[in-house]
Amino acid sequence: MIRFSKPFWVANFVELLERLAFYAVFIVITLYLSNVWGFSDIQAGLISGVFSALLYLLPLFTGAYADRIGFRAAIIIAFALLSLGYGGLGLLPTLLESSGLVTYEMTTTFTGLKESPLQWSIIPVLILIVIGGAFIKAVISGTIARETTTETRARGYAIFYMMVNIGAFIGKTVVDPLRRSMGDQGLVYLNYFSASMTFIALIAVFLLYKSTHTEGKGKSFFEIGQSMIKVFSNVRLLLLILIVSGFWMIQSQMYATMPKYVIRLIGEGASPGWYANVNPLVVFVLVNFITSAMKKRSAVTSMMIGMIIIPISALVMSMGNQLGSAYIAGLHPVAFMMIVGIAMQALAECFISPRYLEYFSLQAPKGEEGLYLGFSHLHSFISYLLAFGVSGFLLEKYCPDPRLFTNAEGVLDTVAYSAATHNAHYIWYVFVGIGAISAIALFAYGRITKSIDKKKEPAAS
Repeated sequence: MIRFSKPFWVANFVELLERLAFYAVFIVITLYLSNVWGFSDIQAGLISGVFSALLYLLPLFTGAYADRIGFRAAIIIAFALLSLGYGGLGLLPTLLESSGLVTYEMTTTFTGLKESPLQWSIIPVLILIVIGGAFIKAVISGTIARETTTETRARGYAIFYMMVNIGAFIGKTVVDPLRRSMGDQGLVYLNYFSASMTFIALIAVFLLYKSTHTEGKGKSFFEIGQSMIKVFSNVRLLLLILIVSGFWMIQSQMYATMPKYVIRLIGEGASPGWYANVNPLVVFVLVNFITSAMKKRSAVTSMMIGMIIIPISALVMSMGNQLGSAYIAGLHPVAFMMIVGIAMQALAECFISPRYLEYFSLQAPKGEEGLYLGFSHLHSFISYLLAFGVSGFLLEKYCPDPRLFTNAEGVLDTVAYSAATHNAHYIWYVFVGIGAISAIALFAYGRITKSIDKKKEPAAS
């Protein structure tokens, strides 16, 4: 029976809390930016994209720094910043409202910030979350690497990924009840919930996290620089990052496009938080089974299966807008096909993500786990930066905000809006193409790297 250390389980527990906090906010981040802060679809998409991209770029640097100061100190810094950041996202709009600078209409609609310089006061608060989250990205996955062996590594990352998805499921569950009962104020109060979760994690780390694995602690900044140059010169890892970015560009549409897409096509009765919860539920149920079933296959082979599934999932999502208005299993066709597509993406994720992290962790020298696992997250930097920006433009073109089609009395011109959203499903065709290209690229990558490794074998013997 495989046994794991106390730091392994503490790291997994606080990862669950951090993911719970993150996804409660992130699933509605574009709605929060548009409805509460008054940003347009394109602005909200770009801000969300830069926020998400930096969250996955900075782990390269925070991971290297965490190797130097020690993982315990790095995690404490991370959760302190996250608690302040999420608290700020809830407190700042409330302070602006109490000051009379913004107002609520009937306690549901936040107004007053549109085209105001005060819109941009959210940026410093988002930066706190970015820095705190960047430490978590590198250090928790780095802890899994340090607290497991080569033989237990795949199992360890499967457990880690299961915890990630339990947190994601619980976090998304709180969204729709708050949004429905409190309107835009619910989007604000979500942040207090997230702040409380990261504060509990901070206390847990302070009291319970203590690891005997401190390789790399105290290394100089010159040594860190040398290690970073070395990892950036690894062409094989860089190519894999670029290819896997295609998968995450599609997966990230669950946050960038899906919430606005389903609400605009179905109405306010849509439940994007519940639809998105299909993803962590499927991963929770299947990730350990799939990882065990694929343990004798290479990491690239496992990832290839996921890459074949992902463009098909985007195609399935596009079908909902073409099936008319007849409900399927009690669900609007847009909702039904979205749920099927999200479930397929979750299946693809089970094949890709744990093995991807395992692949990178096995390349990491002792004492550089934080750096290498931070480097592994560059795929999300690339994908989120592109995916949210593309999403904003696609939404504005094919599935625009219904408020643009209302008259002075707030009555929607249904004929004009129906015409404007007639081809909303075209959005998903873009991501079908991206997924297909990524799958072909990974197939070529696997063949080429396998050929290179075979040529090296005689020289090594």
